[in-house]
Amino acid sequence: MNSSAKASPWWTPSVHADRRPFLIGRNAIQAALRGFFAREDFLEVDTATLQISPGNEAHLHAFATEALTTDGQKAPFYLHTSPEFACKKLLAAGEERISCFAHVYRNRERGPLHHPEFTMLEWYRAGESYESLMMDCVRILALAAETAKTEKLAYRGGESDPFAGPERISVAEAFERHAGIDLLSSVAADGSTDRDHLAAELKRVGMRVADDDGWADLFSRVLVEKIEPHLGFGRITILDEYPVSEAALARPSARDPRVAERFELYACGVELANGFGELTNAAEQRRRFEIEMAEKARVYGETYPLDEDFLAALSLMPEASGIALGFDRLVMLATGASRIDQVLWAPVAEYGR
Repeated sequence: MNSSAKASPWWTPSVHADRRPFLIGRNAIQAALRGFFAREDFLEVDTATLQISPGNEAHLHAFATEALTTDGQKAPFYLHTSPEFACKKLLAAGEERISCFAHVYRNRERGPLHHPEFTMLEWYRAGESYESLMMDCVRILALAAETAKTEKLAYRGGESDPFAGPERISVAEAFERHAGIDLLSSVAADGSTDRDHLAAELKRVGMRVADDDGWADLFSRVLVEKIEPHLGFGRITILDEYPVSEAALARPSARDPRVAERFELYACGVELANGFGELTNAAEQRRRFEIEMAEKARVYGETYPLDEDFLAALSLMPEASGIALGFDRLVMLATGASRIDQVLWAPVAEYGR
């Protein structure tokens, strides 16, 4: 067989027949999760895809477009990378428990676990701690497995028992256990970071350090190379308490100001969800966004606008916890699919095919 031959399109009957069991599983899991949220008194909401800002993370890439006003003037818009800003505006409006299955869009992303358009499941609990989201995750993963009639989540030979109690470990503990690095020794009480100190820690354990690496670059390298390959095997892992410089939209921890109320959920080495005790301080959120956009300008030569409506809404938003879960990835692990396109009813076309 010619190794350069192109694979048959997804709509070819034989290819669709192979994919169909995964797709039927997807529908069943989505229906089960909708039932879960309904029983928990959540309202399912629907948010606009077109937004003024697609999000303000340095390494997140959006699809840009433009709208034409009735008089023909052009107005820039982006396809959202998450429904987060809109959902938090709904919390500010007075909603207390909301869930959302949203198609979201991320550029420069395609591979076994990444797709330019995918489904994000987000949910928010006003007046509840972010630990409540951890319990939601445990129940949701078990429900997905039950619905798929499997006793394990699986990916690339790795397995995770969704019915076992999860491992909960802080980022600092994970750095010490899996990399032998004292992470928080490079983080001051005010959350500022010491790049040179962390670089010395990486060099001590034999890891690569480039001259232009910032603290965040070094943090990410350790996380990707040394930490994530160990997470979520045997049982689910909850990686908790990210350094406050990596807090994104999470509030600082009352226990330790060096870390934030942020956790990520892993199964079989795959990141499934990212949860926050939500930050409601608009000035601090603006400061973080500006730092992220300065880094984006430095690395990629572009920035995205800030959503001023979102920042204004934070003054009305109640204390809350919120989380984003990659729904397609959950379906993959529950049904045994090996690639994300196997669980998408109609994948995005690939250029050059």
